[in-house]
Amino acid sequence: MSSRKMPLEGIKVIDAATMIAAGSAATYLADFGAEVIKVEHPETGDPVRMFGKKKDGIGLLWKSLGRNKRYVTLNLGQPKGQELLKKLVKDADVLIENYRPGTFAKWGLGYDEMKKINPSLVMLSVSGFGQYGPYSKLGGFGTIAEGLSGFASVNGAADGPPTLPGLALADGIAGLAAALSIMIALRGRDADPERRGQYIDISLCEPLMRLLEAHFVAYDQLGVIAHRAGNGSTNVAPRNAYQTKEGDWVALSGSTQNIAMNVLRAIGREDLCEDERFSTNAARVKNRDELDRLIGDWIKARPKEEVIKVFREAKAVIGPMHNVAQTMSDPHFIERESFIRVDDPDLGSIRISNMIAKFSETPGVVKWTAPMSKGRDNDAVFKELGLTDADLAALREEGIICK
Repeated sequence: MSSRKMPLEGIKVIDAATMIAAGSAATYLADFGAEVIKVEHPETGDPVRMFGKKKDGIGLLWKSLGRNKRYVTLNLGQPKGQELLKKLVKDADVLIENYRPGTFAKWGLGYDEMKKINPSLVMLSVSGFGQYGPYSKLGGFGTIAEGLSGFASVNGAADGPPTLPGLALADGIAGLAAALSIMIALRGRDADPERRGQYIDISLCEPLMRLLEAHFVAYDQLGVIAHRAGNGSTNVAPRNAYQTKEGDWVALSGSTQNIAMNVLRAIGREDLCEDERFSTNAARVKNRDELDRLIGDWIKARPKEEVIKVFREAKAVIGPMHNVAQTMSDPHFIERESFIRVDDPDLGSIRISNMIAKFSETPGVVKWTAPMSKGRDNDAVFKELGLTDADLAALREEGIICK
């Protein structure tokens, strides 16, 4: 372990957001040393606290999504709550929110007001459709973004309906894009002699749309509208999911010419390497149904372990299609510590996702999981702003912070 400081130590983030996209952006920063103060409504808290599966009434996603943060409550709809947020922002580096566009401005907390208090502030807003445009005032969740972005139209079986993902994909991609955008803005601020911050507007749609750029460029230049291809691909072949003798599934890709030839050799059909139907990628795509049948029949006649061994020995690219239990027990991910077990005051311990990148000198760390109690750090954080016990008691009585 390096003795160097964590890379984001000294960065203060006010996370006044709810749900997954904006909240996860703050978590990524907290994992690498940023001080993140999570602001929740004193009564309702962040809805993601109870999102998804629960154990003994405890939301499990919350434990990881909310890790490494300090927790306070504020009723931002009330003037005293707004004033306290402004005090928090005065020496902060980043403010994150995801209310419907116009809400923060209505409360006197918009960027124009905040930059008067702190000209160096980077403020990020995440919303369904962005801060302007015909849809900007509409409510939006990731599900809508996954449909509107075009993603669902290319996802699913070829003869089936547009298919939404089985996870919060739009939120997850937006969270990563938001964290990257914040770091870019901080780098720009620190390179500015006047250390001026800026405002960042991220929708749930556009980060996901960036992943579809190959389809958009093809439509722009060729008029081609992408369609669903199931587990296959309209761009490369072979590429598909194939079922083994015992009913398990493997994923295979021959995305380069050499690898595609290795696939043919692996199934004992080196003769097809010179066959005009399969000798080039364009030809393989045109004849992908026949190619899938040849590969699929070979795989279907053999158990999974044999299939993977033969293909890997032939230097073809293949892998098992895991369920979540198999992924968490895979020796590769165990060695890489892709999941780590941490102590938790409510659950005893919990195994959660580790950092998504391995830093050689300044690795991130999970210092603590998210608490179930709202406002755990109210006293400590607000006393740092100069409030007294009497002040806090009055705020609790007025419902500005939780009791």
